[in-house]
Amino acid sequence: QVQAVESGGGLVQAGGSLRLSCAVSGGTFSSYTMGWFRQTPGKEREFVAVISRGGLYTDYADSVKGRFTISRDNAKNTMYLQMNKLKPEDTAVYYCAAAIFAGTSRHLGRYDYWGQGTQVTVSS
Repeated sequence: QVQAVESGGGLVQAGGSLRLSCAVSGGTFSSYTMGWFRQTPGKEREFVAVISRGGLYTDYADSVKGRFTISRDNAKNTMYLQMNKLKPEDTAVYYCAAAIFAGTSRHLGRYDYWGQGTQVTVSS
């Protein structure tokens, strides 16, 4: 059974940085498209970033483009999200997700496996 576990969340001041990690076990990590999503109370889960199986292709939500960087290390079965210049509106629970399809997608319905989430709080 595939499991995804996020880590690296926490409390940071506006303008600061955090790096989230997502460790995947129970499957072939290099065969998964990997994505980051986030959710705040009362709102739908939203797309943040995605990276293709080999890491060649990435896509970002407009709200994080230029500030966040998604990457992966297939040898370590781990995906990362480097978050710089954080804003209070980035406060959310961040989820990683794995998908069997090739390429990239912003649609959460296409993802097959989800982590439990990690809280990111940005203070003003």
